[in-house]
Amino acid sequence: MSFAWPWVLPSLLVVPVLLAVYIVMSRRRRRRTIAYSNVALIRAARPARSGWRRHVPFALVLTALACLGLASARPQLKADVPVSASTLILALDVSGSMCSTDVEPNRLSAAQSAVRDFVKAEDSQTRIGLVVFSGFAQLAVEPTTDRDDLIKAIDSLTTGRGTTIGAAILKSVDAISQIDPDVAPAGDSAASGSAASPGPGGSAGQGQPRAPGSYAPEIVVLLTDGANTRGVTPVDAAKVAAARGVRVYPIGFGTTNPTAMVCTPEQLGGSGFEGFRGGGQGGGGPRAGNFLVADEPTLRQVATITGGMYFPASGADQLNHVLSGLPQQVRVQKRIVELSVALAGLAVLLVLLSVVAAARWTAFPA
Repeated sequence: MSFAWPWVLPSLLVVPVLLAVYIVMSRRRRRRTIAYSNVALIRAARPARSGWRRHVPFALVLTALACLGLASARPQLKADVPVSASTLILALDVSGSMCSTDVEPNRLSAAQSAVRDFVKAEDSQTRIGLVVFSGFAQLAVEPTTDRDDLIKAIDSLTTGRGTTIGAAILKSVDAISQIDPDVAPAGDSAASGSAASPGPGGSAGQGQPRAPGSYAPEIVVLLTDGANTRGVTPVDAAKVAAARGVRVYPIGFGTTNPTAMVCTPEQLGGSGFEGFRGGGQGGGGPRAGNFLVADEPTLRQVATITGGMYFPASGADQLNHVLSGLPQQVRVQKRIVELSVALAGLAVLLVLLSVVAAARWTAFPA
């Protein structure tokens, strides 16, 4: 436990001082006795009650004062507290490499199945939005509680060329900003490739960066099987998200040995089967030149910058496991919990109890 205002703690010394005064006064009252010839008569006239009861009201008041003194010092604890994920943005990679058959029947089909199950299992009050990205990022479904619209969009995904992970993060931030006034939009960062931080002034929604460790309730779950090939870099986009308190939870999907790429006609937009061997230029990163394998170092960096967590998933079973356990990961945070209100409430309760005790055992002895 720590205290925000430790200099208030010396005020607690008033408690032992008052206790000492009370003890001295009690002893003086005992000395002021009157001699009676018939002690038995006095005992018969005295109310039948325990001697300790008359001290209870004062003890309760002292305890209440101690609680108020502690509350004034603003005691704080760091604890795991639940955080409502009121909105969740799914950012899904639909680049051509998602047709790789190293995950049966191919990466995209396995991802569609896992995400579909995840959406159905989520709490009905949680709004879910869908961002898809390949050569560019777009908001396919605005955050909604309508699961039917989401399932239809997931089932109708089609592939494209290129992988714009950074743009997908920025597009997800923009989607969150539309429903949360405390989250500023990414602005021109997506177009310029810059990682401009929010400007000064106003609330967080008007551009003021959040305090370190302070997060928006909305999160981004980003699933990709490759590396960024164009546009703003994922790290720069992560800095924009972090400045707005938006956590990103990247999932690196697929094996490190991609095989032949075969998409269904639906995944190719109805043009028939096609063998595709990808590649591309630009973007870069630690794995530049191999855009068919998840860029784990960059994805881990994105998670670290934004306060999220990175999850590898080489197969369908692992992806299902990651998605099923995700709510427990994102809905609990380490936060500083202040105990002042609880202690103040306890002090009020103790004072009320002291009044009741005084009325019961002093004014109207049993």
